[in-house]
Amino acid sequence: MDDAPAFTARDEPGRVVLTIRVTPRARREALAVAADGSLRAWLRAAPVDGAANAALVALLADRLSLPRRAIVILRGETARLKQIAIAGQTSETLHQRLRLDLA
Repeated sequence: MDDAPAFTARDEPGRVVLTIRVTPRARREALAVAADGSLRAWLRAAPVDGAANAALVALLADRLSLPRRAIVILRGETARLKQIAIAGQTSETLHQRLRLDLA
């Protein structure tokens, strides 16, 4: 059994949907799972003119080795809590590819 912490992701036809809590203007760029099972992202970018959203998409695309066009922000473009859709993935493959640590 894998001992990596799990986060909640919902499978939909052709994509997986997940919720991420974003902290802009962080010292480092990172992804982790919080103790409550939520996915967290820390971004250096400021939440100005979509810079933090673009940084989140870039961070996820880099960590998942996917093109940026496969990642879409469904809800929360101006909020810290964002709902993200990732095309062509399932929750199982997402967990395997991210392999995150506890925050």
